Order: sequence, then structure tokens, then C-alpha cells
Amino acid sequence: MENQNNRHQVSGKIVKGIAGFYYVCIENGDVYECKAKGAFRNKNIKPLVGDNVVMDIINQEEKKGNIIEICDRKNELIRPAVANIDQAMIIFALKKPDPNLNLLDKFLVMMEYQNVPVAICFNKTDLVTEEELHAFADIYAACGYQTLYVSAKEEKGVDALLELLKGKTAAVAGPSGVGKSSLVNRLQPNITMQTGEVSRKIERGRHTTRHSEIIPIGGDTYIMDTPGFSTLYIPGMEKEDLKGFYPEFRKWEPYCRFQGCNHISEPDCGVRQGLEEGSISLLRYENYKLLYEELKAVRKY
Repeated sequence: MENQNNRHQVSGKIVKGIAGFYYVCIENGDVYECKAKGAFRNKNIKPLVGDNVVMDIINQEEKKGNIIEICDRKNELIRPAVANIDQAMIIFALKKPDPNLNLLDKFLVMMEYQNVPVAICFNKTDLVTEEELHAFADIYAACGYQTLYVSAKEEKGVDALLELLKGKTAAVAGPSGVGKSSLVNRLQPNITMQTGEVSRKIERGRHTTRHSEIIPIGGDTYIMDTPGFSTLYIPGMEKEDLKGFYPEFRKWEPYCRFQGCNHISEPDCGVRQGLEEGSISLLRYENYKLLYEELKAVRKY
């Protein structure tokens, strides 16, 4: 057992949190199982995955410690509940399964609402023709979103993806079956040792796929694998806010007859004029109306 006097403090990042235990990865790749001091609870502060922390090592051999300080957060996402995110990445398959663009638009809105830069990664390019690829991708590129095209199977486009993520902590999300796990594995071929230790330490968390987890992929680059999502619910977001998160509407809004037009059924709507002229994607607009109704329903309860 280590002597109390041999304790020392070290900085690290929370890579996973389960049932009151926080797993802190330090610079050399070691992972410590930590508890948070009661003082945080008294101040109603909850450590989050992604937090940069200072911990007091209480047992070097067993890699145990106490979190004594949570450093200032760059940002704090409500959903998923994580901190210090530099980049959001949504992964969708171009085929098998066919892309659910309504779900994609939900994610884009959620990230824009929380001021996180977002990029879209279309996987499984090996299953589609060039024409099919552009049918979806061009819609989002035209709205100003950064789009990448990869094939995890053929390892195409992975270098461009790594370049985008370099030096960042990125939240990665996507529906099941899109090849997210395969792609994450392609991004981290050299870090089996680091993640191996995380896995061993977090045996108790094997069944908890609903938690966010950070995977170090070398240097100061981290991927945060986040649980799925299906509903558009962000505390404080009103249906009237939604239009502000569709960048392609901005050019047409000055032509709306009414200030505060929601572009649903109001007369002389500039956005619907843009739709008629083909400047705004019908798919995106139909999704906008669905999300508007979803937010409207949330406020009723």
C-alpha cells in the first residue's frame, strides 16, 4: 500500500464515467480510476467525459486517484453530456442502410445549436456510383457543410479524415449499421495498448453502451464515441429557433413578407420562393417541417 506522503497530483482527461467512477487518462497513456471529491457535489458540479482535470494519486500501483479540480470548460454539450469538444462528426452510410436524412438534419441542428463545428462523413463509397454519391452529398455541401467521403472497407479517404481531426477532441455519432466502429478502428491502428488498458479498467462498463467514451488516437487527438439519438430535444430550444439553424434559408429570409416568418404556411415567404426556384433542397425543407412539428409537440407536454 502506498504511503500517504507519496501522493502527488497529476493532470489528465476524463475518458469515461460510469456509476460514480471516472477514468482519467494522463499524458503517458496510463488510466486511473477516480472518484470525484464531495466538494463538487456540494457545488452541484458533475464531472463530464472530456473534462480536463487535476487528480490526487492515492495508489500508484492500483492506478487509483481522486479528482480534486475540474479545469475551465471550453464548452459543455447538453446532448450528449460531454465537455471540451472541438469538432462534431456525423457518420452516415450512402447505402446499406440508406441514409436517414431526417436523422442527419437533427444532428446538424443539435450541434449548431450548441455552437460546435460539424462535418459530415459519408461512408461506404464503395457501394455507390459517382452519381448516387453526389445525389446526397451535394445537398449538404451546397448548404456550406464540410463533407468527406470514405470507405472504411477499402481504407479510402481515411487520411483526409485524420487530417481534419488532428489535434482536436471530436464527438463522433451515427446510426447503427453505418460502419462507425469500423471507421473508428481505421483511425486508431496504433493505439491498441492505450485503449487496451482503458478496456481492462472498465470491465464493469461492458454493458453500458449508452455512455460516451473518449478514445485517444495519438498525440493530442481524441475521438469521443457518443450514444445514438432519435429525438430532437434540447432544453430551451423553441420551434421558432429552428429556422436559424438552416444556413441555406438565410439568403432568402429578407424576401419574407413577415418578420419572424417560420416558412411553414405564411403568405409571401422568401424561403418557399427559394424552394420553388430549386435553390433550397426539397428534402431538407420537408425535414425542416417535420422537426418544426416535433418541437411544437414537445412544448405541449
